[in-house]
Amino acid sequence: MSHDGIAALAQALLYEGYLLYPYRASSVKNSHRWMLGTLYPRAFAEDQRENDPWFMQAQCLVHRESDAEIDAHVRFLHLTEQPRERQVHLAYRLSRLCEAPQSVPFAFEADNAQLHGVVDIAAAPAGDRVVKVTLCVRNVTPFTVQAAGPAASRRDGALRSAFVSAHAVLGVRDGEFVSLLDPPASLREVADSCIHVGVWPVLVGSPGTRDTMLAAPIILEDYPRVAPESSGDFFDATEIDELLTSRVLTLTDEEKAAVRSGDPRARELLERTEALSEGERRGLYGAQRTFRPGMRVRIAPYPGGDVLDLALAGRVATVVSLEEDVDGRHFVAVTVDDDPGRDLGTAGWPGHRFFFRPDELEPLT
Repeated sequence: MSHDGIAALAQALLYEGYLLYPYRASSVKNSHRWMLGTLYPRAFAEDQRENDPWFMQAQCLVHRESDAEIDAHVRFLHLTEQPRERQVHLAYRLSRLCEAPQSVPFAFEADNAQLHGVVDIAAAPAGDRVVKVTLCVRNVTPFTVQAAGPAASRRDGALRSAFVSAHAVLGVRDGEFVSLLDPPASLREVADSCIHVGVWPVLVGSPGTRDTMLAAPIILEDYPRVAPESSGDFFDATEIDELLTSRVLTLTDEEKAAVRSGDPRARELLERTEALSEGERRGLYGAQRTFRPGMRVRIAPYPGGDVLDLALAGRVATVVSLEEDVDGRHFVAVTVDDDPGRDLGTAGWPGHRFFFRPDELEPLT
C-alpha cells in the first residue's frame, strides 16, 4: 500500500462512520456505532439472527505468469478504550495456492479485549492463465452472548470483540487483476460467477493500472479516489466536505467545547475546519465537470443508493442529453453501452435511459 492515493482511500474506509456530525459523544447518532463492514463474533452474529455478519469474502480474477505472487492486507479497527488500527498481511505464490488453500490465524489484545480471527486464501484455475482467488476473513473470537437487554446494547457490547470497518487491499506481482465491473467479453461469465459477501472488489491506483484491488464494504467504481479538494476526513463519505464544513463552523461555542473535550479525532477535525481560509473553503465546492452528448463516462453512484445504483455501478455509459428539473437541479441522461436496448434509450424511451448527477459520473478519456 505504498501508493499515497490507495493509502488515503483505505484510511477513509477504515474510519467511515466512526464519528458523525455534530461530532459529540452525546449526540444520538454517536451513542451507538453502526460502521459498515463490521464483522461480529460468530456466536453473537448467529444468536442475533439480524444479518449481523461474522465473515467477509471477496473473489477476484488474476491474469498470471508462472511465478505470480499475490499479497493481501486485511485491515480493520479494534474498538477498545481508543480505536486501534489492526492489519494482517500475507503473501503467497499463486501456484502454491492452486495446489493447497492456506488458513492464517491471528490474534490481537488491548485493554483486556481480545480478538481472534482467521484469513483463508485459495486459488483455482479459471481459464487460460487466469486464476480465481478467494479471500475470506472470519471472526472466531470467543464470545458470551448476553441473555437479555435491548438489541442496541447487546450490539454495543459485542463491538469490543468485532472487526470494525473490515476491508482488504490485494496486490499482485507478475500478473494483473481483471476488472469485475468491466471485464473483457471472454471473461464476463467467470467474472459474474465471483461471489462476494460483505465487500465489493474494485481496481484502485492510477487509472489503467491493474496491480491492486480493494475489497471495500461500500459500493465503489473502479479507480475511486479521495477528492483532491478534501482537506481531511469528515468520517462520512456519503456527505460533501463543503456542506459539513459549513455545518461545523455554525456549531455554537458550547457545542464546539463539547467536541474539543471528546474524541481526539473530533478535536482535530474541528481545529482543521476552523483554520481553513476563505479560499480553501471556496475550493471545497469541487471541480466542475463539463459533459456533452456523445461523451463516454463511467457510472459511480453515491454509496447507499438503490438496487439500480448497485446494478449500474462501474458500468461504461454514453451521455445522451443534459437535463434540468423544476427545482433547477442538473442531471445527465445516459445510456449503458452494453445494454442491448440502448438505441431505445437514445430515442428517449424509459427503462434504457438513466439519470445521474454530474458528480456521479467519471469522464473517460
